[in-house]
Amino acid sequence: MAERKKLTAEFCVVGAGLAGMCAALAAARSGIKTVLMHDRSLPGGNASSEIRMWVCGARGENLREGGIIEELLLENLYRNPGAVPALWDSVLYGALEYEKNLTLLLNCACQSASVLPDGSIASVCGYQTTTQTFITVEAGYFADCSGDSVLAPLCGAEYRHGREAVSEFGESLAQPERDRCTMGSSCLFQARQLRKKTTFTPPVWAKKFRSPEELPPYRGLLLEGLENFWWMETGGLGDTIADTEEHRHELLELALGIWDYLKNYAPEKEKNAYWQLDWLGFLPGKRESRRYVGDYIVTQQDVQSGGNFPDVIAYGGWTLDDHHPGGFYYPGMPTEFIEVKAPYALPYRALYSVNVPNLFCAGRNISVSHTALSSTRVMATCAILGQACGTAAALAVRNALTPREVGTLRIKELQQLLLENDCFLPGVQRQVPELTMRAALQVSNRQDGEVLRNGFDRGDQTQTHCWSCQSGDTAEYRFESPQPVKRIRLVLDSDLNRPEKNIVALRTLDQPELKLPSQLLKSFVLSYQLRENGKWYKLAEFKDNHRRLIILKDLDIEALAVKLTVKSCWGKTAGGVFSFDLA
Repeated sequence: MAERKKLTAEFCVVGAGLAGMCAALAAARSGIKTVLMHDRSLPGGNASSEIRMWVCGARGENLREGGIIEELLLENLYRNPGAVPALWDSVLYGALEYEKNLTLLLNCACQSASVLPDGSIASVCGYQTTTQTFITVEAGYFADCSGDSVLAPLCGAEYRHGREAVSEFGESLAQPERDRCTMGSSCLFQARQLRKKTTFTPPVWAKKFRSPEELPPYRGLLLEGLENFWWMETGGLGDTIADTEEHRHELLELALGIWDYLKNYAPEKEKNAYWQLDWLGFLPGKRESRRYVGDYIVTQQDVQSGGNFPDVIAYGGWTLDDHHPGGFYYPGMPTEFIEVKAPYALPYRALYSVNVPNLFCAGRNISVSHTALSSTRVMATCAILGQACGTAAALAVRNALTPREVGTLRIKELQQLLLENDCFLPGVQRQVPELTMRAALQVSNRQDGEVLRNGFDRGDQTQTHCWSCQSGDTAEYRFESPQPVKRIRLVLDSDLNRPEKNIVALRTLDQPELKLPSQLLKSFVLSYQLRENGKWYKLAEFKDNHRRLIILKDLDIEALAVKLTVKSCWGKTAGGVFSFDLA
């Protein structure tokens, strides 16, 4: 008989893709006792080494996502210059397993939910295959970040599945009639270039393609650039949940058949002889399944107009990218990239269930139409939605509010907490601490130091908002009399326009290593002065910094002045600092 175990938490997250990870981390870091339940052995979802899709997000100048996802990606650049998938997994795993207030349950599939008379969830139960244990988690609040919305049918939450009719929201890209078609799933593969020729013998069950005419047009069939064969896609005409095992079988047949074609029959087969199949995914990466219904459903018009929501808690900027449900077997374009107004705002009202009082959601399963989902589903967008979800859950716990009440009573506080943690919100400016504004500010170079306290943590279309600095430069806040300083916050320039991917699909002989941004400060010192005696005391020294957001909290000092001294950056060019706050 299987063992049984019970855990009690304040917040329980189901699903440890990037959205669930960021939700759990945000809540735990806010001091909330959190449990994260995940059905796989690795966190990361589509970004993990089981699926190996690279992390994409908003497109446009200065629009790379900040917050926890940027922290994880910078950690990967620092620890994993060779872009080794297993090391990327270790970055994600370590962030969760060693976080205070967070209990991680891997290999634990959520199977049931206990619901109270008012419709709230009292507990969820998962089966952990490695320990052969049923684990029940009781909590006051829950978040479904599973992508498939696994809790929805278990607790009676309203959800949607499929494509809306044009008559419902007036979306120009919607269908004449409502249907249950979705975007499909893919099993990706990766290849490695060698110095010698290699051969490939396919299994007898691989699909057979012998000429270009047997393959659909508009697909990338060259082993070069950023090609990762995402278009090997099926399942959109079926059920991407119920039929997953069938889809995997077909996708493996397809992937090995495509590789057979590239190696043995393609016009470029002589060049392809120097390439070897390096990895093949056996877990289909999903693009779409169930979507929760919240107090607001984001539509195509919102994505293309910029959103402009007063309850903005995140943003998007990927194109409308609606894959045809026929996938590989559709003879036309597999998708069409339609530009959006980037960044567009995403509202808090799409991050909780319309009818389950204590249920949040984040990731590709938020309250959006099918058409809007084609843009909001990308993983960096899902990650910042997750951070917003976890931050809102912490507010709900501390103030005994429902998710809906957080939006009506605490939305401005939620927005400022997100901005404080480096989550950019279109149209909302961060409030600079009063202590920072009271101080006299002086920088040692000729740069305009006031950008350090203007409330902008990244550049925009009109100004860089960045203090450019080199080794030896200082920025100093000075008061008329010693002041209590409990918190210091820095936002450094991590190059929000950098193009690198966390995963390499085609590994060439001269594959460049991943590197930290050259302008990111590598070493610097924070110090303070007690009184006008000229003596400075070191508060903290950073020697191999690889973070964009630096927060020193729970300080207990009286300071007449606080100074940042730059020592070096990761490249030979100047470093950059967006914000330097005291509170």
